[in-house]
Amino acid sequence: MQAGDGGRRQLTTQFEVAGSVLAMAYALLIASNIGAELAGFTLLLVSSGLFAAWAVIDRRWTFLLLQLFYAASAVIGLIRWG
Repeated sequence: MQAGDGGRRQLTTQFEVAGSVLAMAYALLIASNIGAELAGFTLLLVSSGLFAAWAVIDRRWTFLLLQLFYAASAVIGLIRWG
């Protein structure tokens, strides 16, 4: 492990945990059908941003592509429900 890897690992872990929690909250808000679509799609957008940052740090380009798809889906949802 090189110097700085510990800090990078801690950062990616924080992005992973926060992104996962927000994605779960997004899924629950959308699935509950309580009229919280804007909040849900906002959470999806933030979650995909956190996961995208993790993907860039770890150089996981396919995972980054998936997050760009999720971000686009969130923007469509925000436009559609906004």
